[in-house]
Amino acid sequence: MSTEIADVAIARSIRNPVLTGFHPDPSILRVDDDYYLATSTFEWYPGVRVHHSKDLVHWRELGGIITERRLLDLRGCGDSNGIWAPDLTYHDGLFHLVYSDVASFASGYWDAQNFLTTAPTITGPWSDPVRLHSHGFDAALFHDDDGTSWLLAMSADWRPGRDRFGGIEIQQYDPARRQLVGRPRIIFTGTDVGLTEGPHIYRHDGWYWLVTAEGGTSWEHQVTVARSRDLFGPYEVDPAGPLLTSVGRPDLTLQKAGHGSLVRTQRGEWYLAHLVARPYTPLGNCVLGRETALQKVEWPTGGWPCVSGRVPADEIPAPDLPAHPWPDESPTDHFDGPLLGAGWSTLRRPATDDWIDMRSRPSHLRVHGGQSPVGKQTPSLVARPVGAVRCSLETVVEFDPGDYRHLAGITGYYNTENWHHFYLTRADDGRSVLELLSCDGGRRTAYPQLTVDTGGRLRVGLRVTFDGPALRFAYDLGEGWQQLPVELDATILSDEHAARITDGEPAAWGFTGALLGLWVQDIGGDGRFADFDHATYLEH
Repeated sequence: MSTEIADVAIARSIRNPVLTGFHPDPSILRVDDDYYLATSTFEWYPGVRVHHSKDLVHWRELGGIITERRLLDLRGCGDSNGIWAPDLTYHDGLFHLVYSDVASFASGYWDAQNFLTTAPTITGPWSDPVRLHSHGFDAALFHDDDGTSWLLAMSADWRPGRDRFGGIEIQQYDPARRQLVGRPRIIFTGTDVGLTEGPHIYRHDGWYWLVTAEGGTSWEHQVTVARSRDLFGPYEVDPAGPLLTSVGRPDLTLQKAGHGSLVRTQRGEWYLAHLVARPYTPLGNCVLGRETALQKVEWPTGGWPCVSGRVPADEIPAPDLPAHPWPDESPTDHFDGPLLGAGWSTLRRPATDDWIDMRSRPSHLRVHGGQSPVGKQTPSLVARPVGAVRCSLETVVEFDPGDYRHLAGITGYYNTENWHHFYLTRADDGRSVLELLSCDGGRRTAYPQLTVDTGGRLRVGLRVTFDGPALRFAYDLGEGWQQLPVELDATILSDEHAARITDGEPAAWGFTGALLGLWVQDIGGDGRFADFDHATYLEH
């Protein structure tokens, strides 16, 4: 079969999820013949990851928009705080990105500051951010046919005894003055399902269509649709029920279906982008985190939008568009360029040359060591999402530790409280050794019986493998790969395990899914760095 024929065959359907691993809260946008998906990034840079497609089938990663502290400073950001639910729109020749920086979630408070930045192209340059309101999170812009623009958001209510999800709020945005004007008003208080958030408005068929997320971000999640002849309501909810949900269907591959946004193709077909999760067992832990899927939407004139069965499908018809695959990316990053590749993320600080150096040693990634695992200002962790049930990250690291305060290695990571780390360090007797350390809910476990004497070698191969619920490490001292004789629990690196409720209030949330990473710690602040020769990510 020729490549051209094969591509046409592939393009007849879309396999879900289209973005695997840590890619939640999708905002989908079409500009002419180009489609973009923007997703949440929380405490990770670059903020607001963007993927690009020509056919809704094949997607390529463009990297992220929030690449500088000028756009958002995540120093000190808590686990699963930071950037929530971005919204990407295009109006008057500019891309508009609205994003929420959520600083807290304790005792009914959110401290969600909303920002707006604009750019002439999806790759920038992005303007200095405009501070909007802090009324609630999941802010989004709606550009009406009359040229006006409106900011939507979930309206938070901190008062004891009140519903902290106080409804969907709207307020006019004046692009000439770059500020909100007029008074805000509540236009929708949601259904009995509650936890109404993630608003988007669309103008179609003479109606305003309000799409929201309800039921929370876990198993009870759903996409709710309501419509009104007037922008300010009242909004009538679809009498047939949610547009999409996985509730009551533990047999489905795709769970937690919700938080959707709509797009119309050049030929009039409609699709819904939404988040999903794939637990390893029915309603079990989701190590892959929350991912992005697409569903085809039928929208008859005069009727309501409908997804087949109102449940997420693993495979759906592709749109009537020419197939447009992208060139395959190499699984190995040789670090030959001046900047980190688009697939990498860095924790709580952008990949600036004060700690990421790709010039001093050609074809190497030099990482200057940062804080301990609990440090939230200057950690030195370069990572990528776990994108498959079985996958691995392999590297070669060169590192000369001075003492036990200096660690460089490879990790399966979730957040400051949940991780496994296999690293090169220095023992008290001066030997260079490989050690293993795990953290589960903030409780550390060392494995001194598994310490490996490197025989003075300061250049070693390291590998971490996710094999369903098991995680394994291996090393190569120049004589072939040796597996560390322990099987670790990969499911502690999951949204469900990270989340914690105390006395009915969230003490911790888990929104990111697991990552594989290259981690360097210089806990003594002694100026130590590690060189990584390459990194190979494979899905098995």
